[in-house]
Amino acid sequence: MTPAATSIRTVAVVGAGTMGHGIAQVAAQAGYAVRLADAVSGAAARAVERVRANLDGAVQRGKVTAEDRDAALARITAGDDPVAAARGADLVIEAVPEDLDLKRAVLASLEAAAPDAVLATNTSSLSIASLAAATARPDRVVGMHFFNPVHLMKLVEVVTHAGTAARTRDAAVAAARRMGKEPIVVKDSPGFASSRLGIALGLEAMRMVEEGVAAPEDIDRAMTLGYNHPMGPLRLTDVVGLDVRLAIARYLHRALGDERFAPPAILERLVAEGKLGRKSGQGFYTWSGE
Repeated sequence: MTPAATSIRTVAVVGAGTMGHGIAQVAAQAGYAVRLADAVSGAAARAVERVRANLDGAVQRGKVTAEDRDAALARITAGDDPVAAARGADLVIEAVPEDLDLKRAVLASLEAAAPDAVLATNTSSLSIASLAAATARPDRVVGMHFFNPVHLMKLVEVVTHAGTAARTRDAAVAAARRMGKEPIVVKDSPGFASSRLGIALGLEAMRMVEEGVAAPEDIDRAMTLGYNHPMGPLRLTDVVGLDVRLAIARYLHRALGDERFAPPAILERLVAEGKLGRKSGQGFYTWSGE
């Protein structure tokens, strides 16, 4: 039986990349026992060091006490075996790369290891129903779409497909709140709410660059100053990763059949050139030294 929200004590996070390490951090700060695992040898251990760096920065800024930092780190165990990490967990959050077949395979293996857990996927756009179909108990599968950087961003989209049990949904909502997030409940649809809106804005900003309407900095300034967005759509694209945004745009274009989501030529070109944004040092902006 799916655990009630109040009975979730152990959280397994599978995938120790940009999103996984952040999810592990906020879960540990919320008091959960956290098992962070990645099939790539050493990736989970490196992710814990990223968590340590985040928490050290929070201590320096007076946001977290040294005692709370140490307690959170003590709650995280790192390993290279996702199945072992999931075994006996109450909530399992999958945060592997945004590939439908990969995520389906991972969820199926995790379900076998944790037959009573809530199974959450951190996908930003893939069909929750398609992912859940890879499991024997789709009623236990729900989307928990966190935002980057996880330790700073407040939103979590809790995405339900037609077969998601109310108990599963409620457990995911409660877990997100305990992690200090503001959850919204969204029905399964391509791009959900946030990715669909965010990609539409980002792609239009890229087309404006292509057309010479304005420079990236000025397009972003129009949104930060004119609409009070904390970050412009092009800078946000650099932070998220141009390759990630390209994959989402291609998926939405196929799924919705809407030309609004056709990737602009500038996005295709920059990704082909390896200009992926902050992580590569170059995208719509230059990030050297950041």
